[in-house]
Amino acid sequence: MKCHRNLFVVSLLVFVVCTLGACTDNNKLEAEAKIKKAAELRVTELAFAATTTATRKAKIFAAQTSATRKAAAPKIKYNAGESPEYAAQCGWPVKCPAPLPGSILPSKRIVAYYGNPLSKKMGALGEFPKDDMLRRLKGEVAKWQAADPATPVQPALHLIAVVAQGAPGKDNKYRMIMPDKVVNQVYGWAKEAGAVMFIDIQTGHDDIRTVLPRFEWILKNPDVHLGIDPEFNLIKSGKKPGKKIGTYDAADINFASGYLKDLVKKYNLPPKVFTVHRFTRGGVTNSKSIVIRPEVQIVMHMDGWGASWLKRDSYKDYVVSEPVQYTGFKLFYHNDTKKGDPLLTPQEVLKLNPKPLYIQYQ
Repeated sequence: MKCHRNLFVVSLLVFVVCTLGACTDNNKLEAEAKIKKAAELRVTELAFAATTTATRKAKIFAAQTSATRKAAAPKIKYNAGESPEYAAQCGWPVKCPAPLPGSILPSKRIVAYYGNPLSKKMGALGEFPKDDMLRRLKGEVAKWQAADPATPVQPALHLIAVVAQGAPGKDNKYRMIMPDKVVNQVYGWAKEAGAVMFIDIQTGHDDIRTVLPRFEWILKNPDVHLGIDPEFNLIKSGKKPGKKIGTYDAADINFASGYLKDLVKKYNLPPKVFTVHRFTRGGVTNSKSIVIRPEVQIVMHMDGWGASWLKRDSYKDYVVSEPVQYTGFKLFYHNDTKKGDPLLTPQEVLKLNPKPLYIQYQ
């Protein structure tokens, strides 16, 4: 009986041991599986972290490199009137009709001598004898061509055909209209030099609507263009020319450009170039209302004189800031340099933005 009981106990122990052994083996397998899974998960996490860190480092490096490049790049310093960003903010380049066949602008740059052959004090056109004057003009044309080889230069003679006067005259208009003989004389010089011609009008106390038709006989030629000078339009103020700066409104400019448009259509001409001199805020009013026509190419021409910084300021404030179509820039041989300042070179003027396409020497 005792033997049977001992055998039963032994058997029970064996069963318990085996059972416990089996449990131990199962637990061991589960533990190993968990460890393996944790290890795999850790490897994945480490790989992801490494990738993320590498990406972050790459981004940080790229940002730092970009910032370094920006910091290293020298900031361009512009003089007044030269900044492309300011020009773009103001609306340059201006959207305008595509140039018609025969247009001078914008494919060419006009370089002109301005004045009157009856006066040595009104500009280069009359200051020098004809042959000397044309030789000097040719020299300036060559300088501009060298400064900007991509833009052909068109020489021009810009004649003051109506001259403002300090006295009222017989008709009380404070202006003098040049005889046709003088106009034809200068036109002949222009043809001799392969130049175009501009008829410039200083109305005094007269009305552009009355004066302009007086020159249809010469403006009907394909190589004759127009300029008007707000400084000497003094109808509203009633002041004498030279005592106060005058003004033109967009309505006056629109009349003149409309007149030119009609001439182009009437005589089957190429587009006319139309220069408007300006060097003050009030010189042109309501500039946003100026009408752009395919038959007329309007140049807002910076007409001020003085030191180079003052001329650039005027260009920025009165031409760049109020876009119309094209721009011009005047250079005074005497007034710009009388205080010891050098005359601006073509290279310096070409730094302006937008680049002037009409250059006038007085």
